[in-house]
Parts: sequence; C-alpha cells; structure tokens
Amino acid sequence: MTLSPLSFDALLGPWANSADPAYCRDQEGRLLAVNQAFARKFGRLAAEWPGTPLTEILQAEDAAGLASVEVELARHPHRATREYRCDTPQGWRWFAWEKTQLCDTAGHVLGLRAVGRDITKQRLAEEQYLKLSRAVEQSPVGIIITDAEGRVQYVNPKYTEASGRTLEDILDANTDVLRDGHPDEASFRAMLAEVRACREWRGDLVSHANDGRQIWESVQVTSLRGPAGEITNLLCLREDITERKRLEQDLRQAQKMESLGTLAGGIAHDFNNLLAIINGYSEFCLLHNADAAQVKKSLQEIHRAAQRASGLVRQILTFSRKNEVRYAPFDLNQHVRDLVALLAETFPRTVAFDIRLGDKLPPLLADQNQVQQILLNLCVNARDAMPTGGTITVSTELRAGVDLAHIAGVDVNKTYACLRVADTGTGMTPAVRARLFEPFFTTKPGSQGTGLGLAVVYGIVTSHKGFIDVESTLGAGSTFMAGLPLAEMIISMPAIAAIGEFPGGTETVLVVDDEVSLRHLLEATLTAKGYRVVTAANGLDAIEYLSHTANPVDAVLLDLNMPGANGVDVFKVIRMGRPEIKVLILSGNLTGEARRELQSLGQNNFIQKPYALDDVGRHLRALLDERVAQSA
Repeated sequence: MTLSPLSFDALLGPWANSADPAYCRDQEGRLLAVNQAFARKFGRLAAEWPGTPLTEILQAEDAAGLASVEVELARHPHRATREYRCDTPQGWRWFAWEKTQLCDTAGHVLGLRAVGRDITKQRLAEEQYLKLSRAVEQSPVGIIITDAEGRVQYVNPKYTEASGRTLEDILDANTDVLRDGHPDEASFRAMLAEVRACREWRGDLVSHANDGRQIWESVQVTSLRGPAGEITNLLCLREDITERKRLEQDLRQAQKMESLGTLAGGIAHDFNNLLAIINGYSEFCLLHNADAAQVKKSLQEIHRAAQRASGLVRQILTFSRKNEVRYAPFDLNQHVRDLVALLAETFPRTVAFDIRLGDKLPPLLADQNQVQQILLNLCVNARDAMPTGGTITVSTELRAGVDLAHIAGVDVNKTYACLRVADTGTGMTPAVRARLFEPFFTTKPGSQGTGLGLAVVYGIVTSHKGFIDVESTLGAGSTFMAGLPLAEMIISMPAIAAIGEFPGGTETVLVVDDEVSLRHLLEATLTAKGYRVVTAANGLDAIEYLSHTANPVDAVLLDLNMPGANGVDVFKVIRMGRPEIKVLILSGNLTGEARRELQSLGQNNFIQKPYALDDVGRHLRALLDERVAQSA
C-alpha cells in the first residue's frame, strides 16, 4: 500500500507545524515526509527529503542500531525513544527521537513517526560532568569537600586509601578532617580565617598513619562560592609528599657533609691547639713538683680547653647529624659570632671577616641547625668568589616587610631578621644569577663543587617562610640577604643557671656507663656529695642489679650506647619493673629516633655529653625532689 505525500503530512498530525523536528519513514528506512522544523534544522526544503535514506543524516555507529527499534515498536505500547548523532549544517548534534508505530485502518504497519529534540547541550554537560566525576574519583590527590562550616560531605577514594577512613566512618565519628596535621589550635584557626576570607591556604602538614609512620602532606584549602558570592563549601586537597621530604632531607644532608669537609682543616687546627694545651699542662703537673696554686692554675687552663673542645664537638655534631627540624628561639647574633670564628680559622688567610651585628636583635624562632647551614653555605660561596682573597662582611638587622615589598616571597605584614653576607669577589652575570638556586648548577670547574649549596639555602629559607635576595655586579662582588620572619609572639630565651656547687643528698644512685673513667668520675663526685653510688659497666649488669627488687635504687644515670643491652633496653626494664625510679639520660649521640622512642615511653630528661658535673648534679637533685613530692 502506498500513500501520497499529502497523506503522510496528515500522518504527521499535530507535529506538522511543530517547533520540534518530525519525520515519517517507511519500514526500509526511507523518509516519506518531514515537517518544516526538520527542514530548517537539516538545511533542505521539506519537499526534497522524501525518498532519502534516514541513515544519510545519522552517524554510522548510531545507524547500526535502527533494527532494534523495529523490534521494540512491535511490542505494546508501540513506542520507543532513541538518541542519535545527526549531521546538520551546524555540525554533528545529539537528538532524542520519540518514535511511534504508524498503521493503516486495517492495522497494517506502514512505518513510523519520530519527533525529535536537540539535546546536544545536555549531552555535553553530562559528558563534562562524567569527566569531572572520573577525574575526582581517580585523582592521585586526596580530595575532601565540606559544607561552609567544615562538616565533611564527600571524600574521594584516594583520601580513603591514604587515611583508612571512609565517608561513613567520618560521619559516624563526627571527625573534623580539616584539622588533621595542624600542630595546634592556633594553626587550624589561622587556616580557617584565610579560607573564610575567600583566600587560598597552603601548607605542609605532618600526621601519623595507623601503623605509626610519619606522613607529610601538601595541603590546599579554598572556598567554593555560590551565585551570590556566598561561601557554600570548602575544598581541601591533600597530596602525600613524604618521599619528596625524604629526598629533600637527603639532599641537605649530602650538602652538609660537603660543607663539613670544607671545615675539616679548621677543625683539625682548633683541636690540635686544644690538645696541646691539655697535654702540656697535664705533663707539667705530672713531671714537676708544682705548688698547689700552680696546679690549680694548670687545671683551670685544662678545664677551659676542654670546655672549648666540648663546644666544638657539639657544633660539629649539631651540624652533621641528620636531625629532624626543630623550631626553637635562639640568639642569631651569638651563632653568627661562633660560626664566623670557626670559619676564620678554616678559610685562607687572604680572606678577612667583617662582622656587623644589629643591636637588640630579638630571639629568632627557627631551626638552629638549618640557620647555621645558611650562613656556612653563603660564606663558602663568598670565599669561592674571591680566589685571590678579599673581605666577607656578615651583618644582621631587623627589617619590616613593608620595606622589602619589592623582593619575591616577602609578607608586608611581618618583620624579618635579615642575615646579609657580602663579598668583594668576581660578581655574577645576569645569566648566572637567574640559575643560582637550581640544584646541581655550579660555575666551579671540574669536580670542585656539587652545586647543592645555594639550592639548599633556598629550600631552608622557603621552609621557614622567609626570602632570599641577591645583588651582584660583575667584577664588584655579590651580596646575599636571607630573611626569616620573627615569631608573632616573642618567646623568651631559657635562662642559663649559674655554675656553682650543686646540692647533695643521701639517696642511692645507679650509674650505668661503659666508659670506666666517666663511671669513676660520677661515682667520686656524687659520693662526695653524700649520695650512695652503685655502678654498672653495661646494660646487662644494670638489668641484673635492677631485677633484684631488694637492691635500693632511687635514680639512674643512664648512658645509651653500650654493648649487650643498650640504654633504651635498660629504660624499658625500669619502666616495667620499677617505674618509681627516676632516670636521667646521659648520651653523646642522642639520635632523633632514640629520643622519640624514649619520649613515647615517658622519658623527658636528657643531658648531652660532654656534660658539666654541676649540670648533672642539679638535674639529679631536681628529679629526686620531684620523686619525693609525688610520693607525698
């Protein structure tokens, strides 16, 4: 049975003049009639479409699915909906077609009628949403979305994997996820203030995994705003940078050892002088029948030399040890004096130092070890820029951030302690200046330098939220200025107790040290003060003595590095079997790991070797008095 175009126009029914495109086709897929909206959408007159295969306007992949429509239309209610990509004069567009079976009065199927709607924008929006959704779900960075008050609404799989907490766990426990890693309440509140002021907050935070591992994360928090500009949500991104932090620490350690090699000559020179003093006065006392006054004077010289040697050893260990970063108040001017004095012995005699220190510089809250490294690296760099000699000027001063606004990284609202190192050397070209802080970039010939020094300085200054600036003229020298922000609240420096006769006692003290001379020295000193002293040559002897509870012990002076059982093992035995005993750790090499382990067990009393007997005596008396107060 065939129908005229007019008959098919009639079949289009109310869709003949609709704003939505519509067409009728036969069972072979040839168009029989289209409405004016279809003609306009596809760019040809309505009279030109009859006889055209429908597949002409469909993408090949979509055309393959036409057969399935016939099967669906054969079933009640004889309707089907399909989405196809159609070729229009504006390009490929997505259409949703609602199809209805057409039958004659006898019920024979003539074809179908389809009414369409352009859904391109909707499909693109859906595809964009799916892409964004997959990006968030598969992101290598932990993503957290909260409401404006910080209550968690979403976490992605990466955050769950890293933290071990699901969204359900967080909601059940009412966990404040945004607080994770902040060292104190002030840090957390400062972050919230930045975000609620519609500013982005960034920082490196450290937390601990369920297995006790320390995890460093780079954290970014920002606010999401609604149409009216109001804050609707907070977005937090957390990226694990533990490996990067480890590599940075290794880089600093490698450069520190390189710098320590630079100091080796001066260190040897200083030690030889000190040993000569100690040996000379000792021999004088042993070989001559000197009177008491002369012996006392000799002993005073030996004591002064030993104290200088102790300070030198402490400085070397502080500088070379792989310490965790510790922010504490210290006197920048004093550290400049100490290190420059050491460098003056080490550097060639053609290099002179000029020290100009600012008056009344407040304590600087920073990592003392890393600040020493900044000064050492800048001075070594200055020395190398003066191959024929010259002057290195080291100065300190306070500067307001507003006066340094032209320097990158400066916060105009802060005050900075500035360390300036100037030389009279060769200077630099602009090209060299541009690459100064790149790791492994060096202008030194051959294998004379690794190019790590200034890169490490830049990393230290950045980690302290400070800045570094360079001024240089070729042939006229260079000036480096490193600025570290002062703490918002000045922390008072701990007072140093005056050295004098420490108080004695009658309690029983166990001295545990594998060094015979130190053991005898402590025994003689404490016995003279009235204490009853018991000694142990190693950790196993100490454990054996402590295991007999009838043996009275009020306090233990405990070395850490001993054969057999070390000091940590002994301390664990004390805490399990005789927790009332007070312990004072005496160690010449207290590593960060050992300190953290002992602190986790409740031990917080440490004295670094070499120590002053007065210091040991006063600490011991304070611990015993604390024991009495607790038992009262």
